[in-house]
Amino acid sequence: MSTDAHGRIRSWTLAPSRPSYIPPPGAVDAHCHVFGPADRFPFSAKAKYLPQDAGPDALFALRDRLGFERNVIVQASCHGTDNAATLDAIARSDGRARGVAVVDPAIAARDLDALHDRGIRGIRFNFLKRLVDDAPKDAFLDLAARLPKGWHVVVYFEADILDELRSFLAAIPVPVVIDHMGRPDVAQGPDGADLRAFRTLLESRADLLFKATCPDRLDAGGAPWHDFAAAVAPLVADYPDRCLWGTDWPHPNMQDAIPDDGALVDMIPRIAPTAEAQRRMLVDTPMRLYWDR
Repeated sequence: MSTDAHGRIRSWTLAPSRPSYIPPPGAVDAHCHVFGPADRFPFSAKAKYLPQDAGPDALFALRDRLGFERNVIVQASCHGTDNAATLDAIARSDGRARGVAVVDPAIAARDLDALHDRGIRGIRFNFLKRLVDDAPKDAFLDLAARLPKGWHVVVYFEADILDELRSFLAAIPVPVVIDHMGRPDVAQGPDGADLRAFRTLLESRADLLFKATCPDRLDAGGAPWHDFAAAVAPLVADYPDRCLWGTDWPHPNMQDAIPDDGALVDMIPRIAPTAEAQRRMLVDTPMRLYWDR
């Protein structure tokens, strides 16, 4: 395991390759994070991992190197419900970043409105038990009903609990975005049980979207992630206006196999082979969700 000078887990590289693929003008990296810097934005006492600093300067340098124009910064679990690091990065983005927050379900309406004013457009519910201690469904639903106009809910879970989440997901009264497609086993292929179940979920409501992300997490075969490409391309083709894409930088908890961000970008034309599909996934859908509201 690689660590920094403070003993915190290293999960990103200073020198990713330049991708061969060139994103279209206005492209959005719609799933990334910032960590710290810890001396300004300490990690939560409940954090399940302590990563090395990965602040906005590094994120925006990566954005430019990879050929993107905007970022959606998703609050990481290591910062808990203190969104200060995410808000700081948005404030330093010159309008080129929006955010997804993690909040206490009892948050007041005025505080939600204040988050909106500072660039937040959604909240995240995390059901990964290795990352969070509690995921109170009833409180989450109450919170979702109180969100500012135009916001959405991002939900993170693994495929083995999809069935038990179906009624919860159906009850969320605002649009829903599923992180990393609910982490299916892509080795099963596009017609495997996990992706069939996920398609059933997509068919259950028209305002449910997904992030076609994280081949490095989902494809045990490793780069160049052939199983991921084969499994996910048909999903993107069938739901072209309901998918987003992101780097997942700085790759939380990937310290044993840190991915090359340039190689991740080169996955895009393999799952969205036409210019129209790429524009929808990288520009139209994230702009509609994060900047047009």
